[in-house]
Amino acid sequence: QVQLVESGGGSVQVGGSLRLSCTASGTINECMGWFRQAPEKMRERVATSTRGGSSGHAGSVKGRFTISRDKDNLYLQMNNLKPEDTAMYYCAAATRYDCSTGSWSTWGQGTQVTVSS
Repeated sequence: QVQLVESGGGSVQVGGSLRLSCTASGTINECMGWFRQAPEKMRERVATSTRGGSSGHAGSVKGRFTISRDKDNLYLQMNNLKPEDTAMYYCAAATRYDCSTGSWSTWGQGTQVTVSS
């Protein structure tokens, strides 16, 4: 099974930027996405991308975060970070090519993002 490894997390101040990367150990033709989960909160889908580059972003990050994909590698450029962006960020691969359907079957271990004021 393909494994996903995230990197790029860290601690930044409000308004700062970070770029997360997700490296896959093999070929992923299906939709990939970024999720995040803060303590005591439900997991939230942040952004998704098809292999062809069609993407979508959650309303809470639209205009600040940008997902991109290079075949099997996934990235998340995060600008103008806010304290509410603090969470563990996970990369995932879905079971379908279309990001609007299917389930998420493969997950990375996560990378922590902390935004302080």
